[in-house]
Amino acid sequence: MEAFTFTVSTQVDFPIHVKIGSLEGKQKQAPFSLLLKHPELRHIGSAQNPVSDLFVTIQLWSDSKALGVPLQTSYKAFKSARAWNEWLQLPISIKDAPLKSQLAITVWDISPFGGEGALGHYVPFGGTTIPLFDGEGKLKMGRQKCKIYRHRAADGFSATTTPSTAPPKRRKNNAPDPLGPSEEEMELERIEVLIKKHEMGEIPRIDWMDQLVFRQLERLKLNAEEAARKRALRLKATKQKRSEHGGDEDDSDDDEVDDENFILYVEFPRFDHPIVWSDHEYPAPPMSSYSQGAPANANPALKPVPEVRFGPGIEGADGGGVIRIYDPEVGQTGNPCEDKHRRLIRSHRTGIMDRDLKPNPKIRDELNVILSYEPTQDLTAEEKDLIWRFRYYLTREKRALTKFVKSVNWRDVGEAHQAVEILPKWTEIDVDDALELLGPTFDNPAVRSYAVERLRKADDEELLLYLLQLVQALKYEEHSHGDVDDAAHDSSLANFLIARAANNFKLGNYLHWYLMVECDDAGPGTLSAQRRLFARVEYYFMAELEKVHPEHRKTLLRQGELVTILTKIAKDVRFSRENRVLKIERLKQCLKDPKNDMLHIDPPLPLPLDPEIQVTGCYPDEANVFKSSLSPLQVMFKTSDGRKFPILFKIGDDLRQDQLVIQIIILMDRLLQKENLDLKLTPYRILATNSTAGAVQFIPSASLSAISAKYKSVLAYLKANNPDDSEPLGVRKETMDTYIKSCAGYCVITYLLGVGDRHLENLLLAPDGHFFHADFGFILGRDPKPFAPMMKLCKEMVEGMGGTTSPLYLQFKQYCFTAYTTLRKSANLILNLFSLMVDANIPDIRVEPDKAVLKVKERFHLEMSEEEAIRHFEQLISDSVNAIFGVVIDRLHEFVQGWRA
Repeated sequence: MEAFTFTVSTQVDFPIHVKIGSLEGKQKQAPFSLLLKHPELRHIGSAQNPVSDLFVTIQLWSDSKALGVPLQTSYKAFKSARAWNEWLQLPISIKDAPLKSQLAITVWDISPFGGEGALGHYVPFGGTTIPLFDGEGKLKMGRQKCKIYRHRAADGFSATTTPSTAPPKRRKNNAPDPLGPSEEEMELERIEVLIKKHEMGEIPRIDWMDQLVFRQLERLKLNAEEAARKRALRLKATKQKRSEHGGDEDDSDDDEVDDENFILYVEFPRFDHPIVWSDHEYPAPPMSSYSQGAPANANPALKPVPEVRFGPGIEGADGGGVIRIYDPEVGQTGNPCEDKHRRLIRSHRTGIMDRDLKPNPKIRDELNVILSYEPTQDLTAEEKDLIWRFRYYLTREKRALTKFVKSVNWRDVGEAHQAVEILPKWTEIDVDDALELLGPTFDNPAVRSYAVERLRKADDEELLLYLLQLVQALKYEEHSHGDVDDAAHDSSLANFLIARAANNFKLGNYLHWYLMVECDDAGPGTLSAQRRLFARVEYYFMAELEKVHPEHRKTLLRQGELVTILTKIAKDVRFSRENRVLKIERLKQCLKDPKNDMLHIDPPLPLPLDPEIQVTGCYPDEANVFKSSLSPLQVMFKTSDGRKFPILFKIGDDLRQDQLVIQIIILMDRLLQKENLDLKLTPYRILATNSTAGAVQFIPSASLSAISAKYKSVLAYLKANNPDDSEPLGVRKETMDTYIKSCAGYCVITYLLGVGDRHLENLLLAPDGHFFHADFGFILGRDPKPFAPMMKLCKEMVEGMGGTTSPLYLQFKQYCFTAYTTLRKSANLILNLFSLMVDANIPDIRVEPDKAVLKVKERFHLEMSEEEAIRHFEQLISDSVNAIFGVVIDRLHEFVQGWRA
């Protein structure tokens, strides 16, 4: 079946437009007998001049009801023809127009004495009513021909007396109409259909032929008008003759004879596809927490969906069935009794008594349970009331603030005022709670300002750990009057970040590049208003730098030039149709080119990737192009202290997801070290410079697949680089300790983040024993391969520890248990960081943004005790070591890579 493309009207958010074109027809002269009886007719404008000044009004109607006020054309003086050619816009969109919408169009004439149907000094010249949708429910487009009913104003009734197209005349016994349309009129109708197709582009345009056709069309119009006038005179004479003889008349003869035949041409907008009328589909009302099987954290203000059962019908007073009508308020309005109860218990009168209120042991236990909830859990109405009742008692408990803010009805002015007054009295909260208050669910400016005040007490190093999320939190800042351009100026968070970053170059470096990426992001789900907001923050930041540290501003601009040069070189190399050897040679020549200023950089420039590294140039002969479809560049920079610092620069790849994972790894490493647990992690630097390019720190290492191919085992690789015959496995103790700890750390972290697509190519090992993961293209449990294990612990890794019977393997498991239980204590902080990234354009978060935080939460298993969590993780290790599919996947990957090579 042939495909048919169309659009439904509910998707067209475009106002209804009508173009009033021209009025055509010949007005007959009023007979003198009529003028003697009604001398005022002499003063009507159209009676004095065949092209007198007229104006047109239009009004939208549906089901015999007006849907707005009439609109009127502007004044226009006519010379030879009545043509307005004016577009009128109605204050109703196409998506809101009912199916039976029709336009009542009236042409008005000037009359100083008024008259029947007069509107002040104006009388109807004629009217017509045209439906907006045709009989098939399609929106009318293009030019429309409307019959004008003389001396009558258009009516918008459902059974209109002024239809734009005259209904077909019915005759008795289906007898043919001897006074029907002439051949000229029928030919004109046929031509007008073709002209409409021509205007819609369905018939190709040929200029010279079109001119000939239009000239012939004008003659045809004159002939058709003359034929119509003669037919009207014949019909009039026939009616008069029949009335004199008292004969029967056909039904068709009851109509008024129109011998002037006025036509008004109007035009509707043209669209690329047909627009079919469609009704709005109301969503099903949400379920209540009181309904069976509803979750405990459901919103109690929502009613349950009414159950529809088709039992015995209910009859009305007149004996007919009662019609059930959908109520869109079902499920959206709370119980009035409950609302009144809440207002009473939270009124100002109870505030004084609540100050000295203390919970009994039973209520205190209930409060402790509520305070132990993770950030993603909603509070029930009873829990919110309990928190509100003991709010003064809870001010000494820092964990209670976020729960208290959730329990406040911020739409109630009095309640919100009480909540804002109590905020300064609260015990200082932790950073993870402050981050939660900056999330999308908290939009009160006072609450967000309180959270920012807490962040002011954090040092710059700690602030750097959360900077990526704090930049995203700018999206949720409230701004007055909807002016996004001034949002940055009014935002307490933006002003705080600008002030701190202006006085710390490392902080300012990352803030600048995070903002630049958001300004450049034009991906799905990103609003232009958000990009303008980030651009405004960047503008204020640069202005502050100009006042405080102008040299920092110049450095950031130089960094931008360096990134621009690297991007240009990467594009030239990637899109050149050369083999890899020639691409490497091209890269070296580009780095040596004096125009690019890459060979010598003076003064030294802090790298955007790591501003603590100052580079003075690069080593072109050590540059490389990796074997990949994106052809990433390896550039060896020369640092100010004479060391080498290699980086990878990629274009065509969004590195923001990898950047987020590395940021979380750095944070987790800091949390573990606070508990005196150094797992020798290698959180190499990643920086996205825009939405499709970025830099990655290059760590000299080898993949486990390459190690297996060359050394046959990980243990042999470690022996070759760190031999020590005095140790049981022949490897230096420090190296083996580093290997075991780093394996444990990355096993736990990659499990918590749900890192997928793990194979021997992206498991890397440095010569000094540092094990780490690369390529975080799949996170939060996503994996391109079926039946992938939840944690990657392959046999090659275990063999490097001496096997599952080795004491080192038991030590590895103990490190895993300690790391897992330690990170579970900071689960709220990690969950809050992910909640701030929900609206970021991160690919694996964007897939299911409403479930992203829940996927991380599931892996912490906060419902378990510490002993249960350890047993769970021990079982996880056992399943990963014995996973058959993991081995199969690794072998398949090796086969595919070998076949490609």
